[in-house]
Amino acid sequence: MPKPKLPRPTDFEVSILHVLWKRGPSTVREVQEEIGRGAGYTTVLKIMQLMAEKGLVMRDEAARTHVYRATKPAEETQKHLIRDLVDRAFSGSPMKLIMQALSAKTSSPEELAELRKMIDEVERKKK
Repeated sequence: MPKPKLPRPTDFEVSILHVLWKRGPSTVREVQEEIGRGAGYTTVLKIMQLMAEKGLVMRDEAARTHVYRATKPAEETQKHLIRDLVDRAFSGSPMKLIMQALSAKTSSPEELAELRKMIDEVERKKK
């Protein structure tokens, strides 16, 4: 049976997920304080409630103050977002995405070495 498709989080939802991945389970107040940017408590609360309905976060209601946690690790969510982006914007071609990414921003020598290493690993797996 195929995995259920994760909903695509909005930019604001991704910023909330970043806080939860960094801090671990957190209250709405903790997330709101970490995000800052003038985001009000009730806005963050409503977004996190919607995220719980979408399955992006889980809410622990055991204590008086509800604690939220991300349902998926950062890496899994990032892979899902990249797959979606590759399909929608690059006609399913990871190479087109990589070429655009490399031309859009300068990479450090360390990043380029890591990319070469990853390409070598992929080639080895195909043999």
